[in-house]
Amino acid sequence: MVKIIYFGRLSDVTGLSEEMLDIPESVETAHELRNWLDLRFEAKGALLEPTVRVAINSEIVLDASKLGDASEIAFMPPVGGG
Repeated sequence: MVKIIYFGRLSDVTGLSEEMLDIPESVETAHELRNWLDLRFEAKGALLEPTVRVAINSEIVLDASKLGDASEIAFMPPVGGG
């Protein structure tokens, strides 16, 4: 199982701030995980936006990055401020 964390507005979209999840074996990359979760939550592309960053085990990664033996994956939208 992998701990998935949703920050900011993504917690509103998913209805969760975090969850423990078994990721299907067919989901191997950060991009595939984005797609799978977006469909799972019917998020209408919120998890697919290029401004949403993915961190695997506290390290920000590219979409092509393999999930490997991830124990924690976080989805982080941009932070606004002023």
